[in-house]
Amino acid sequence: MKYSYNLDREGIVFAGASDINASFKDLCCVCDSIRHKPVPDALMILDETAAGKRAIEFKRHNKYMGSRHELGGKKGRWPKKCAAIVRKVLVNASANAKNKGEDPESMYIVHAAANKTIIVPRRPPKGIRSVRTGGYGYVPSRRSDIEFARIEMGIAYKGPKKTINKDKNKPAPKVAKAPAADKTNKTDKPVTKTANKNGV
Repeated sequence: MKYSYNLDREGIVFAGASDINASFKDLCCVCDSIRHKPVPDALMILDETAAGKRAIEFKRHNKYMGSRHELGGKKGRWPKKCAAIVRKVLVNASANAKNKGEDPESMYIVHAAANKTIIVPRRPPKGIRSVRTGGYGYVPSRRSDIEFARIEMGIAYKGPKKTINKDKNKPAPKVAKAPAADKTNKTDKPVTKTANKNGV
């Protein structure tokens, strides 16, 4: 899977999912709510949202949306389905970090994004067409599309980036030692004293 993270990827563990039959707008808002948070806190937020106990703030795609008192008067809702999907991706990222010998409980979410991928046109059943015109085929007024989405997530340690150990059991490469330098004087010439002006 190709990720759209364009910054330095050193020390980041990625995970993702594609061809998701869910609203990419809700997925975007769920990803915004857990970005730059520790992995345990993000899991708690997603669990509470999936259970309907926590509302997610919708900073975008919130036209005609009601305000929530638990969000301080900001607009939001409870995207239970999308929260459960994002949680699965975060669990996969934590598992990938464990496989590399890292501690996901001490890592933070540095990248979380959702995008729309493909739109599949869906046509109504033949019965609707036959009732109106007596035939089969395409009905523009009853057309509905299926939009698929994808999720990307990356976790890493906070602060200076650490190198992820891909294989801790792999021995370190041996470095050949340089030969010891010969301390003896290669040019064994006799030392002669030069006479000064006084002849000494």
